[in-house]
Amino acid sequence: MELRQLEYFVAVAEEANFTRAAERVHISQSGISAQIRQLEHDLGATLIDRSSRTATLTSAGEAALVHARAALASAGAMRQAVDDVNQLIRGRLVVGMVTACTVKPLFDALSAFHVAHPGIEITLTEDSSDRLVERVRAGAIDLALVGTATAPPDGLDAFPIISEGLVAAVPPGHPLAGRSRVTLAELGDHAIVCMPTGTGIRTVFDQACAAAGLRPDIALQASAPDAVADLAIRGLGVAILSESMATDYLGRLTAVALDDVDIPAVLALVWKSLAGPALRELVQHTRRSFGEVPTAVGR
Repeated sequence: MELRQLEYFVAVAEEANFTRAAERVHISQSGISAQIRQLEHDLGATLIDRSSRTATLTSAGEAALVHARAALASAGAMRQAVDDVNQLIRGRLVVGMVTACTVKPLFDALSAFHVAHPGIEITLTEDSSDRLVERVRAGAIDLALVGTATAPPDGLDAFPIISEGLVAAVPPGHPLAGRSRVTLAELGDHAIVCMPTGTGIRTVFDQACAAAGLRPDIALQASAPDAVADLAIRGLGVAILSESMATDYLGRLTAVALDDVDIPAVLALVWKSLAGPALRELVQHTRRSFGEVPTAVGR
């Protein structure tokens, strides 16, 4: 008894026709007939009733079908288990992160994964959040740390890490420095320093301004939060940052809450739902590593 004979038998049982079954398993009709006759000989019973144009199961065939399917499923599970082990021994994972993003728990996760699975090559790439999401969807990147507005992107599995509001950050002596809150309309009197289009924070800011019917004066753009903050410190504009980003510059910048920005900025890990064993393992490492949320991030 061979697995291929069981496969042919199941095909005939499900197709109720030798010709269609032969086409399904890519073998000649005479070949599939011969293999099933050999299976019947080995079992000592007729499995297929060939007395009419429709191939139907005999009582013995009905009894055998359940076990044939189970045997094929078991063999498939064994192949998958071996493939899973092989993919955890060797392979390659591409991890994306927002440009100039420094999130130590992600690096800790990559380090722990490398120690556990040294045969898997890890490639790290930087890009804007929008492009990272597109590359994950296209299969070019396996796992990405991205900034989004409100919620992680549709169609991808996600592990949200931080969800927080935006603030306007200004240096001491700035007209807004003594304020606790400011509206988007009031920001219209000031130059804005912000991250570029395609980042989560910029998306939140642009959506809030559009909802209010405003077109802010984006005087300067920088990909790194440190650069945005430094430009604001030097008096070149009001920095738009997340709450946690602004805490890094206490004493040099004052964070002023944005009154009419209700959309949170979300930092999340995203990946495609049908993940292989190596990626599933890496996701588990990142979940464990992010058990303690970082206090300050760049996105």
